[in-house]
Amino acid sequence: MLTISNLTKRFGTKVAVNIAGYTIPQGTMLGLVGNNGAGKTTLFRLILDLLQADEGNVLIDHIDVSKSEEWKQFTGAFIDDSFLIDYLTPEEYFYFLGRAYGLKKVEVDERLASFARFMSGEVLGQKKLIRDFSRGNKQKIGIIGAMLHRPSLLILDEPFNFLDPSSQSVIKHLLAEYNKETGATILVSSHNLNHTTDVCLRIALLENGVIIRDIDNTDRQAETELESYFNVDFTDESETVSDVMMDVRPFPLTVEQGRLEEPNEGNSIDN
Repeated sequence: MLTISNLTKRFGTKVAVNIAGYTIPQGTMLGLVGNNGAGKTTLFRLILDLLQADEGNVLIDHIDVSKSEEWKQFTGAFIDDSFLIDYLTPEEYFYFLGRAYGLKKVEVDERLASFARFMSGEVLGQKKLIRDFSRGNKQKIGIIGAMLHRPSLLILDEPFNFLDPSSQSVIKHLLAEYNKETGATILVSSHNLNHTTDVCLRIALLENGVIIRDIDNTDRQAETELESYFNVDFTDESETVSDVMMDVRPFPLTVEQGRLEEPNEGNSIDN
């Protein structure tokens, strides 16, 4: 379970996040949506302890993320390319992650096999560094890395970005199956409302850092509310709500003498 209490983050005079209280039960697939500057990525960064809150706290399984690191062992996240170690090959990166979470090489290989369709033969065995891959394949590497240790909390910011339609369909299926099989909580932020409502049974609408609507999407009823709010037509696949990706510091990995290190605190305003 994830609990947000009296959470506030300001950048100067701008209040980026202001959430009095919000609870996400274990096993929820939550889609976080909102216009540019609504506070989506800032909220994710607060949840991941990449930003220090001005007030309030975030609890993951009753653990205050700002006071303990225990939650990191069962949390996976991918925000953008900065989460990757781009001077490694994908294989080296996955094995590094595996060692960090106590997985043997054979276990990593077994888990990677379940992502074979998603990788489409374009990730493993390419004999090149992550930095030399396309943005779409970097996205795949990051998502797989976040899921490799089978976290009970998975946070993905714009996971459908840079993926071709086939890969978008595959990742939606993978996320739904992962949630069903493991009971993991999955938080997804996306500017593509169609994908978000396809995969998430609960939608949180963020405006100026405040969750203004909490929508049950069990029977796709969220579409009507979101169509009205964003003034979009869900029958038009090309019509989405544009969003801006800002620089996000990596969680939780940087390489320092073979150990996991916490990133330094940043202070940029994002969405």
